[in-house]
Amino acid sequence: MGLFYLYTFIAALILTVIYTFLWQRRFDTNITFCFLMVPFINLAYYLMYSVKNADAVVFALKITYLGGVFLIWFIMLCVLNLCKLNVGKGFRLITFLINVVLYLSVLSIGVYPIFYKGIRVRRYGRTWQILKDYAFMHTVFYAVIVTEVLISFAALIYSLIRKKDVSRRVLNLLFIPLVASATGYFLNHLVFTKIDVMPLMYVISESVYILIVRRMVLYEVSDMVIETMVQSGDTGFINVGFDHAYLGSNETAKKIIPGLNDLAVDDRLTTPGRFDDNILKWIDHFESDEKNDRILYSRGDTDNDGSDEIYNVVVSYLYDGTEKRGYQIFLADDTQNQKYIRLIDQYNSELEEEVAAKTASLTNMHNKMVMGMAAMVEGRDNSTGGHIKRTSEVVRILIDEMAKDPSLKLSFKYCEDLIKASPMHDLGKIAVDDAILKKPGRYIPEEYEIMKTHAAKGAEIVHEILKDTDDEEFSQLAENVAHFHHERWDGNGYPDGLRGTDIPLEARIMAIADVYDALVSKRVYKEKLSFAEADRIIKENMGTQFDPGLYKYYAAARPRLEEYYGKPD
Repeated sequence: MGLFYLYTFIAALILTVIYTFLWQRRFDTNITFCFLMVPFINLAYYLMYSVKNADAVVFALKITYLGGVFLIWFIMLCVLNLCKLNVGKGFRLITFLINVVLYLSVLSIGVYPIFYKGIRVRRYGRTWQILKDYAFMHTVFYAVIVTEVLISFAALIYSLIRKKDVSRRVLNLLFIPLVASATGYFLNHLVFTKIDVMPLMYVISESVYILIVRRMVLYEVSDMVIETMVQSGDTGFINVGFDHAYLGSNETAKKIIPGLNDLAVDDRLTTPGRFDDNILKWIDHFESDEKNDRILYSRGDTDNDGSDEIYNVVVSYLYDGTEKRGYQIFLADDTQNQKYIRLIDQYNSELEEEVAAKTASLTNMHNKMVMGMAAMVEGRDNSTGGHIKRTSEVVRILIDEMAKDPSLKLSFKYCEDLIKASPMHDLGKIAVDDAILKKPGRYIPEEYEIMKTHAAKGAEIVHEILKDTDDEEFSQLAENVAHFHHERWDGNGYPDGLRGTDIPLEARIMAIADVYDALVSKRVYKEKLSFAEADRIIKENMGTQFDPGLYKYYAAARPRLEEYYGKPD
């Protein structure tokens, strides 16, 4: 008899070690507790019949009741959890407290007549014989076990009938530890008198739980992916075992392949024969060469408009850690992209020519319009002769230095657009009266206020000129240059009093170019300044009039600027 209990203890310990080796964070907590308790309980059975002290026998007996009180409870919670039946925290708390009270009554054995009215331990050959006189709480103990077993059976039967999202294989396996524990316990009290078979039943239960957790890993991986993919809602995914068993999918995949709606977890895809032309075909394609992991899948005329829905299918392995356990299939709607590719293939040459022609036409129109309008301004404003041409070159030199700085992330188009837009910065002067525009001296305050209106009016003119062009990015940039090139970094500029980075970058660059040209060029009301004097003024006004962040680019551009303005007219 002692060897029987010793062997069941060793078997339980080995199975717990195996479970520990397999353990992952996603494993059911109730199963983990079962594996932790069974070796101790089986050890208590061994000690109960092999110790030499009667008090130690009673102590070991109390330990064995952990199985009757708590293992059945853990098995019930495990069944409810794996059946995905949410019973709530209140149910777990109440049933736990009931079992705690039961075990406290067990601990009264030999002290108070609560669980046993009396107990006698006597030597019987080479082992011990325990004579028990049951009390009221022992009857309650039976009632609780029966209730928990019935709840577990009801949950399993309900899930087998009603729930498709729970593996039938796991449900069938869950019956085994439940039946083993319940049958072993009751038959032991009704039939066996010398050997308690419960340690063996616990070992059988552990063996089955090893199989369950190995299988559940597949569904846990599937569930984690499902939760992520369901949130996105635009990509379908299917998990399939190596045995072609269906492991799970999200709603998007079920819409793409409606036959998935009729499958329960663990159903074989080969059985209905409805997946030969899609899922099984994709898997075979992948198995023949793992590099063939991408396939186009077409669903014909799903919207009754004669068009196909085209999906990009990606097949890969389903991993449990580093172990391959099956296949993952992802389906992404690629209809529009494939239609676009087909269109490009069919009309590529024609479209390229048409786009090139339109681009050239627009570019030519912009250039002519810009230069024509700029020429009109210069024709009316005696003080700005050559100013537009020169400021455009200053902008080009500044933007060349800025384009060298990768942190600014200036696109090539942005740089080109700013250079093209710079001649438009003073177009608003067209709307200023000749008496003010052509005045040979400095303006009086009233005249200056009228002159300042050219910025806002210039923005309006640029907007009207470019509003029907396709290049909205260029239109907005040109409008900003005309509108805000007289704004100041400290907020004291015009027309809107913008401050700091609220001023568009293109206008901040234009402001430096505009002022630099005014300083080093002769005007009717002043002589031109030296390069050194102009540089001093620009530097002193960094942080007040100009963006201080642009100074390093201006400083780097200064040699080229002086070279440009140093050339004879």
